[in-house]
Amino acid sequence: MELRRRPPKPPPRLSSATRLPHRKPAASATGLDDSSQSAPSPKASDVFPLPLYLTNTVFFALFFLVAYYLLHQWRHKIRHSIPLHVLTLSELAAILTLVASFIYLLGFFGIDFVQSFITSSRPSHDDDPWAIHNDDVVVVDHHPHPHPQQVILRQHQPDPDPDLPSSFTMADEDEDEREALVKAVVDGSIPSYSLESKLGDCGTAAAIRREAIQRISGKSLEGLPLAGFDYKSIFGQCCEMPIGYVQIPVGIAGPLLLDGYEYLVPMATTEGCLVASTNRGCKAIHASGGATSFILRDGMTRAPVVRFPTAKRACQLKFFLEDPSNFETLSIVFNKSSRFAKLQSIRCSPAGRNLYTRFSCSTGDAMGMNMVSKGVENVLEFLLTDFPDMEVIGLSGNFCSDKKPAAVNWIEGRGKSVVCEAVIKEDIVKKVLKTDVASLIELNVLKNLAGSAIAGALGGFNAHASNIVSAIFIATGQDPAQNVESSHCITMMESTNGGKDLHVSVTMPSIEVGTVGGGTQLASQAACLNLLGVKGASGEGSSKESAAGSNSRLLATVVAGSVLAGELSLMSAIAAGQLVRSHMKYNRSSRDVTQCGIPREQETGDNS
Repeated sequence: MELRRRPPKPPPRLSSATRLPHRKPAASATGLDDSSQSAPSPKASDVFPLPLYLTNTVFFALFFLVAYYLLHQWRHKIRHSIPLHVLTLSELAAILTLVASFIYLLGFFGIDFVQSFITSSRPSHDDDPWAIHNDDVVVVDHHPHPHPQQVILRQHQPDPDPDLPSSFTMADEDEDEREALVKAVVDGSIPSYSLESKLGDCGTAAAIRREAIQRISGKSLEGLPLAGFDYKSIFGQCCEMPIGYVQIPVGIAGPLLLDGYEYLVPMATTEGCLVASTNRGCKAIHASGGATSFILRDGMTRAPVVRFPTAKRACQLKFFLEDPSNFETLSIVFNKSSRFAKLQSIRCSPAGRNLYTRFSCSTGDAMGMNMVSKGVENVLEFLLTDFPDMEVIGLSGNFCSDKKPAAVNWIEGRGKSVVCEAVIKEDIVKKVLKTDVASLIELNVLKNLAGSAIAGALGGFNAHASNIVSAIFIATGQDPAQNVESSHCITMMESTNGGKDLHVSVTMPSIEVGTVGGGTQLASQAACLNLLGVKGASGEGSSKESAAGSNSRLLATVVAGSVLAGELSLMSAIAAGQLVRSHMKYNRSSRDVTQCGIPREQETGDNS
């Protein structure tokens, strides 16, 4: 085949997408040296006497410094009733400087446009008839002994299967790049936390980080799953530097008959017998006509700590915040943080010259920690105007109190305060729970009340409320650490209907749950919320109510109802002496799991 030489042309400029990793750009195909290439095009920024970055720095600094100075002078004139139009020489100079720097900065954003206009006459890659298109060939490298104009070309490789995750189907030519990244993480030249931003692929970042961790630790992570998870869904909101995910089985207890509706309750746990026990409690409640719940309070709290020069000043702020005439103004400032944030109350507690202020507000369907924190910041900034000597020590001073057992939560509540009750008929106590009413009442007094008092329990006057709360929290994407205060519960058991039936109730003053934000947005947790009919914000799912916050309140009542079922079943097992036997059956199985698929009649040899 005859080849014709084409006229000389400038070398094509290859985009970064056409270059293979760890290879230098190919030299000019024309063989011309740098001196023979055309001179660089002029830039609009060449007119400045200083480099562009220094000029920008000067004008940015002038603009913000002068703006701050003028605002400070404006505030001074307003406080001292000085007319704003009366200007000193320094203020006049500051205004002129502000206008000049503003004009420059405004023009600066047009420099790129001017520069692109100047260089627009240069032929583009797409308009060049001699350009080598990326879809056809890719420049790989020079021959070891090349002719000045000779380069080696190879056919463009097809894209990988789009059905397979790009994170785990790296092409052969990318293996060298991946290995280099792993080594860079191991030797510390690339921080592990920056992989997602550097690569733009959360799945690949997790895989590279995982391999680096195995090399650094010398330990294998085999058994910790990596594939099959959407790492992009947790980036920036749920988990940093992931290397896989932990599998927790989800069981179903129920149906729980609560307030006239049935709920199938998802529980994520690795404790055998827990789901079975809660399910038995649900059965007893359902057979007795169901349970009833009530929301007493609904408000998330945040309590900053501030300090003053004297205790007198701290007390003055306390009186100011607790004065009913100031509450409306403070509410307007606080509620700017969110359309769902509604300030409910402010309670202050001084300690010397330090003041702890507990703000409580409604937060819609969100658990609300971020929402209330933003509102508190707004109020603190507002207070600095009248209390300039106030020093903010911390946005949280532990008077909230978050993720810690505290009497303030037990007494005043935090999140949702719920009471749930049911009357269990005598025959159900005997047939389903395998015990009697008198034994349950006696055990509850001696164990949950007197026993907890002897132990010095704080909010722990129950059998195992935290078991059920934790399992539901994990399944529905709540913050597991808030199980601490959310499990505050007192279980009461009394006889009713002439001593024949059992009245059982749980009072839980601080259930902290939400149906939007955080882990509730993950696919698995969202599916569990959807099962309960409380997925997302109120009005988006199939919940029974549509008022703001109704989904999260309904979830709180389901948690309380499930705790009621769990308490009822465990207390019955202890009263009947079945606790150890039940755990040996469900938590210490000796059955060969390889035979689990064989029907029981075949396993025992009994076909009758």
